[in-house]
Amino acid sequence: MQATVSHFLHSGFHSSAQRHPGRPALLLDGRSWTYRELDGVVRVWAAALIKAGKRPKRVGILGHRSLVTYAGFLAASYAGATAVPLNKKYPVARNKDIAEQAGLDVILADHGSTGRLAELLREMTDAPAVLLPESAEAPPGIPAAVPVVTREGVEGCTPLADPVFPDTEDAAYLLFTSGSTGRPKGVPVSHANVAWFLRVNAERYGFTEYDRFTHTADQTFDLSIFDPFMAWASGACLVPMDSHQLLSPLGFIREHGITVWLSVPSVAALQARRGLLEPGSLPSLRWSLFCGEALPVPAARAWQEAASGSVLENLYGPTEATVACLVHRWDPRTSPERSVNGIAPIGAPYPGMEVALLAEDGTPVPDGETGELCLYGPQVFAGYWKAPEQTARAFHTTQHGDEPRRWYRTGDLGRRGDDGEYVYIGRLDTQVKILGHRIETGEVEAHLLQQEGVAQAVVLAVPGEEDGATVLAAIVSGDGIDMHTVEKGLSQSLPPYMIPLTFHALDDFPLNTNGKVDRTTLRDQVISGELEPFPL
Repeated sequence: MQATVSHFLHSGFHSSAQRHPGRPALLLDGRSWTYRELDGVVRVWAAALIKAGKRPKRVGILGHRSLVTYAGFLAASYAGATAVPLNKKYPVARNKDIAEQAGLDVILADHGSTGRLAELLREMTDAPAVLLPESAEAPPGIPAAVPVVTREGVEGCTPLADPVFPDTEDAAYLLFTSGSTGRPKGVPVSHANVAWFLRVNAERYGFTEYDRFTHTADQTFDLSIFDPFMAWASGACLVPMDSHQLLSPLGFIREHGITVWLSVPSVAALQARRGLLEPGSLPSLRWSLFCGEALPVPAARAWQEAASGSVLENLYGPTEATVACLVHRWDPRTSPERSVNGIAPIGAPYPGMEVALLAEDGTPVPDGETGELCLYGPQVFAGYWKAPEQTARAFHTTQHGDEPRRWYRTGDLGRRGDDGEYVYIGRLDTQVKILGHRIETGEVEAHLLQQEGVAQAVVLAVPGEEDGATVLAAIVSGDGIDMHTVEKGLSQSLPPYMIPLTFHALDDFPLNTNGKVDRTTLRDQVISGELEPFPL
């Protein structure tokens, strides 16, 4: 049976709970929940959210690969609220910034996050109510003024009779990505945006209730939307894997009979480098999908040989255009020669989506030349959260007849091939992707400059040891810098994936002819080893 997707993020799960009540919806830590069971949990939690937050507008989800991660997200949707993922691996300062920018009404937290939750609430000036459906009592340290509902209070709620279906233009979820100002920026994705994405993928892939999806991305990463909601729209089973399993995922895929795989390409590149992708070694896979960063040709070739019975595709799209909106189907015979700089093509746009290659002034570039990839269509968000000036800078407006058309500027450079598909060339600005996470190097620089003794800082993306991998290198100058203290300071304000892999000290930064820091020279010095890393 084909997936059912309607106009809301949670429509598919709601439908599957009625069509496939006895089928497994979630397998987590050895425990299986059927659609009927998971739907029951979601309805109770949604009722508790409404009671605690007086019909909350935004619900923070703080958990990691737990029932709260999955049922909590659904419960927020059932309650008609916007889900705002938090991350227990983030520093408290970053979660605080996200929570306060979002204006959360309730935080739903799993038992493993209660210690971090108490610290977060103490730091907030106007802390929201808290729901702890897995905890018998509130953890010590939560401020007395914060309303807390524990497991007994949650289970005492009458299940929500029917899910709330708000306006389709309301935000289904609100993600915060790296921002060049030093603060994360909010990307609200509407139900209409994500419903279009899910519908296109349901039609393209034909998932069924017999498919088995895993889940590789943290919930604060937009790729995390695909696996749960595509699985649940299809009546399929979601089998999440933890972070440590992602380093060696092949055994997990075989053990659990995974049929649909989606991850960042770095996972495939690492397995290929280790020589683990033996031909025919992943027989259960029907679909092998990669998204979130550039897909190296050697990694694609090796994974395709290992999962020879699957169709491999390279997906492309920024968070602002709802997970992915272009796709290239890998062909071992033709894709390598259509690739550029050893990177697989990003393909053609989804139905309803349009791509333009524009110059800095918004005019189209001639065929065959490189321009900024700009996107238009039903998956493109309306604008950044409470940031009208930032939103204005993110769009080009062109005239189509009598109607203006707003093109989202991705900051990615691309080129259109003779076959009509697009290839990725590089970044227009200083934004990079590390393991699929989008990072503004300016944000990392801003945090470096807050560290004691750092007078000047440059953060660069350089090749890592793994094929196709990218890592960050930090170059700093100043008097009396203690690199150990600098690194520790960053770890208290930035998530792990934003911490540079190497740190380099330099008395004077090289300048270009415009008097600006010569980043090209610095990058060359780091890559060549001329600028040695500080031993940490």
